[in-house]
Amino acid sequence: MSKVRFVKVFVSMFVASILAVTGFSTSAHASDLSTWQKDVGQAIAAKQSYPRAALRKEVEGKVRVEINVDADGNIVGHNLLASSGHDVLDREVPKLMKRVSPLPKPPAGASDSDRQLVVPLAWALQ
Repeated sequence: MSKVRFVKVFVSMFVASILAVTGFSTSAHASDLSTWQKDVGQAIAAKQSYPRAALRKEVEGKVRVEINVDADGNIVGHNLLASSGHDVLDREVPKLMKRVSPLPKPPAGASDSDRQLVVPLAWALQ
């Protein structure tokens, strides 16, 4: 079987995706938000895993997930914005959200819109 390479949330791709959707708030300092977003990306990447069924079928895919985080870092909602095209990968998203919550706490003064993130996730075989 092929070696598995977990393609996780890369910081630069993650930050670019988030900034394109959410922008910055004047209430929380931009660099604090950027640091928090990077920390969130790393936390998600650390807990992302390849579903066994997807490995057996050699399925790859990418999804985009909107995550809503409360002031304490708890994921209070998530929505699959773009499907991978494979149920086995799409079903992994809610499981991953449970594993990663709570995320790092957002910076003080982060607005509700600052705590709404769009996260790209990918699973790829190599």
